Amino acid sequence: MKMVKKYAGVMLCAAVSLSLAACGPQESSSEKTSSKGSELVVWEDKEKSIGIKDAVAEFEKEHDIKVKVVEKPYAQQIEDLRMDGPAGTGPDVLTMPGDQIGTAVTEGLIKELNIEKDIQSLYTDASIQSQMVDQKLYGLPKAVETTVLFYNKDLISEDELPQTLEEWYDYSKKTADGSKFGFLALFDQIYYAQSVMGGYGGYIFGKDKDGNDDPSDLGINNKGAVKGAELIQKFYQDGLFPAGIVGEQGINVLESLFTEGKAAAIISGPWNVEAFSKAGIDYGITKLPKLENGKNMSSFIGVKSYNVSAFSKHAELAQELAVFLANEKNSKKRYEQTKEVPAVQSLASDTAIMKSEAARAVTEQSRFSEQTPNIPEMNEIWTPADSALQTIATGKADPKRALDQAAETAKGQMKAKHSGT
Repeated sequence: MKMVKKYAGVMLCAAVSLSLAACGPQESSSEKTSSKGSELVVWEDKEKSIGIKDAVAEFEKEHDIKVKVVEKPYAQQIEDLRMDGPAGTGPDVLTMPGDQIGTAVTEGLIKELNIEKDIQSLYTDASIQSQMVDQKLYGLPKAVETTVLFYNKDLISEDELPQTLEEWYDYSKKTADGSKFGFLALFDQIYYAQSVMGGYGGYIFGKDKDGNDDPSDLGINNKGAVKGAELIQKFYQDGLFPAGIVGEQGINVLESLFTEGKAAAIISGPWNVEAFSKAGIDYGITKLPKLENGKNMSSFIGVKSYNVSAFSKHAELAQELAVFLANEKNSKKRYEQTKEVPAVQSLASDTAIMKSEAARAVTEQSRFSEQTPNIPEMNEIWTPADSALQTIATGKADPKRALDQAAETAKGQMKAKHSGT
């Protein structure tokens, strides 16, 4: 989930033809001949291979090759590639979260792609930027996701929904009784807490003169971040959030409270659409609420991508497969099977996709979202920030002191692990 990107204009339409989307790097006749009988291995996300089944069959037929699809949790594929790639048992094409791109490039795990600009222009700006390192392209986006608000229609109607987080605080004060709750969120994690802290001016990294993430400019403990953390702490201190949603098991407790009808609303993501539907909850989905300063709560944009392994023996063919899987036609087919919102700009206006409440909510919230930094230094932010937020949630430290400590720890780790890179 930790993925996720200045995302203004994320779902603007692009007037690019379907036939152009299906085009990839052209092979010479000799290259095509030499690819016959080859086998490509694709690592796809868990329970998502159904989304590319038809595209894989079509690619196999056109190129007279075999494509083997293996399902693995997409956030763990880079870890597996570190071992399997050098051993010759890894994939040709893999999928990964956008915030891992920088680390993968630094470690030499994925190949730079040679993709024409007209192909790149098919995708939303933020999604394609998530695949860029030093202005070089290392993947093609296949899906975008961001956090949204789920609400239980049996407990609160759309007309009754509070419009600001502060109003949700007031609503929760009236409804929370220790066994049932109003609004819940995993605000002890920076992935979710940044929605509040970012709305008040907090940020992870500033930008350099070229618009790139600047790890020397850390904003997780600035005035805006502290103000957001102070609001977060009130939800815990006043008993509006149960103690059980702090820590590693928090996500399970939060989701259980919602599926059991004990929480009116929670912040989650489109990854839970199927699970909540199977639980029989009559739920609605909408963008995150505003803050009292008039700004909408922000969120991280998560981008799933197709990338080519640096260890692939068929790199050109693997790149062509990645282009094919991520084109407009196959992105739409993939959505129909997986319900993951595609990153292709033109599909934002596709009526078949936009009739989905979840897709509309993700699209709308994306307007207020930010790109999860994909530089390696981001790896040094998650743990210190989460630890600080947990001390804030449990009342063991005031927000400023906790965030100052997190910033100091993150800076120390970045200096130790990334200086000179």
